[in-house]
Amino acid sequence: MATLRNMRATSAALSKARPDASRRRALVVISLLVFWMLVITTRLVYLQTFQHETLARRARVQQQDAIETSPVRGLVLDRQGRELARSVDTESFFAVPLDIKDEEQTARALSPLVGVERSELTARLREGKEKNRKFVWVARKLDAEQAKKVEALKLEGIYSLKEPKRFYPNGQLASHVLGFVGLDEVGLGGVEQVYNERIQGEAGKLFVETDAHRRAYSSLEVEPRPGQSVVLTIDQMVQYRTEQALAAAVQNSKAKSGTAIVLDPRTGEILALANAPSFDPNDARASAAECRANQALQNIYEPGSTFKVVAYSAAIEERLVKPDDHIDCQMGSINVAGRIVHDHKAFGNLTITEALAKSSNVAAIKLGLKLGDERMYDYIRRYGFGARTGVELPGETSGLVRPVARWQPTSMGSIAMGQEVGVTPLQMAAAFGAIANDGVRISPHLVREIRASDGTVTYQAQPEQRRVVSAETAKTLRGMLESVTVSGTAKKAQVEGYTAAGKTGTAQKIDPKTKTYSATKYIGSFVGFAPVENPAVVIIVVIDEPAGAYHGGDVAAPVFKEIAEQILPDLNVAPDTEIKMENPIASALGDAKAAERVRAELEREAEERAATLPQVAIAQGADEVVYAPATARGVLMPDLRGKSVRDAARICAQLGLQMEARGEGRAVRQTPAPGAEVEAGRTVRIEFGRSD
Repeated sequence: MATLRNMRATSAALSKARPDASRRRALVVISLLVFWMLVITTRLVYLQTFQHETLARRARVQQQDAIETSPVRGLVLDRQGRELARSVDTESFFAVPLDIKDEEQTARALSPLVGVERSELTARLREGKEKNRKFVWVARKLDAEQAKKVEALKLEGIYSLKEPKRFYPNGQLASHVLGFVGLDEVGLGGVEQVYNERIQGEAGKLFVETDAHRRAYSSLEVEPRPGQSVVLTIDQMVQYRTEQALAAAVQNSKAKSGTAIVLDPRTGEILALANAPSFDPNDARASAAECRANQALQNIYEPGSTFKVVAYSAAIEERLVKPDDHIDCQMGSINVAGRIVHDHKAFGNLTITEALAKSSNVAAIKLGLKLGDERMYDYIRRYGFGARTGVELPGETSGLVRPVARWQPTSMGSIAMGQEVGVTPLQMAAAFGAIANDGVRISPHLVREIRASDGTVTYQAQPEQRRVVSAETAKTLRGMLESVTVSGTAKKAQVEGYTAAGKTGTAQKIDPKTKTYSATKYIGSFVGFAPVENPAVVIIVVIDEPAGAYHGGDVAAPVFKEIAEQILPDLNVAPDTEIKMENPIASALGDAKAAERVRAELEREAEERAATLPQVAIAQGADEVVYAPATARGVLMPDLRGKSVRDAARICAQLGLQMEARGEGRAVRQTPAPGAEVEAGRTVRIEFGRSD
């Protein structure tokens, strides 16, 4: 009995303990579940609260691809607001590789339309699919006709978007000033490169979204923001006329290349900058590198006689000489520290003005020796030689001017006449700009202002100015340089209706093989300005390696004349001389038979007028320019008495006569006498005096 009771008691105890254990197990399970839920909730809260941006960004990367599109570049305008460069809309095509079922078939259809080899396009599409890319370029910036043909195919997986493309509406015009851009719309030359950050603007974006299977289902495009516009100092019409004249000259002379620059000396603004050969910035890759080189500021050349203005102006400024002083040119040779330097022609005693007009090397060297090395170097640097002009174009060189410490005892025998120095055409134009601008040199520049897309001016040019010589010296030198075009080496630079002044230059090039001066390769140049009293433009023309005639007066001076005659009226510059009457005999001298016919006809006309036009009364009228009637032998000598030196020289030049002037003031005596018959090319002697 006792045993039975014990068993019952144990059973009751076990039954009582069993619910307690189950409860504990349940509590443990519940606790674990609650803990797990708390961990998950905490993690979710953490991810949603603290990691939201990171995870969202990762999700976007997985689901969305961002394609950067080209920015809209700002305009480039000429001084009149005419467009020289702009961006136009084009169609670009891209592929989502996973959407394309047959890469080879797609490539076969696209290849002839987009100009990409079928094999290359197939490989590009397959590689994109293998690497799970969402985006592959097919063709960029197609014209409207090409784009229309591609769209007509309606190929699966091929999509389009609009992209801006740089367009130069005038083709080659001002290409070396404007420069060009690459496929990514980044400036690679000219103003496009220098001001790329301002012009470029902000790129746009195309967002392509894909599903879990990596298939595109939507896209969103953010439009690019336009850049700032650049207003140049260039005048489109002046640039065009300059380019046309230069290209014709280079072609006619069979030259290697040529450069022409038109500068406003009063402001330093470059109205035209041209190089030949040129290139089309719309397809710059199709041109050779030498065509894209900007010779106007990269071509270092020995200037020759155009550099003589440094010695002449410095000597006058330092009051070492006056224009009517005489200088012995020693019959064409001078000994400089044991080195003999020759003139191109034997000259004796000349005035300083005549020495400049006839381009005497001996005279220039003598003036340089009077100045001395230090003063000569000082004036060279004042004119800006040996330093960059600071023009807003890439690649400008500083030229070559050695410090005085590196000069040799014979150096003045070279430097004074434009050797042993290297200049650029732009430096030389700026130097003559100082003479034309009453002795003040204004830094040449190409950019007038820069405007934001809303028209607000964000930059305005403020060029550097500095005085080189006094206004008196500059005015004196302008008169002397006019004699170069009237009776000196640049008669072919005379401008119809305008007075003109300047200086020719003919320089031998260094032969790279022998390291000595070449006997066959030359650079002919002319730099001048017009009108003389109030110059509106400075024009430099440099012709590199012309075949045949090579002197600056023959190959460059006529280009100056052509450019000036065309652009001065365009710039509203009033003529300051009478329009010249063509001398038919002079124009026919190259053809003996034609000249004879012209002489006979003019002789008959002269005889018919003889009864009413006394020969001695040809030149009546104080203010009119006189043109004498032609005769069988040439022309009748006009009455030049009372005329100034300038007017008398101009009339003689127009009639094909050489004038030998003596004295200053107004003409008082002349030989031959008024009314005498004189042949073209004859030298006439005019004596001038002042009436006090």
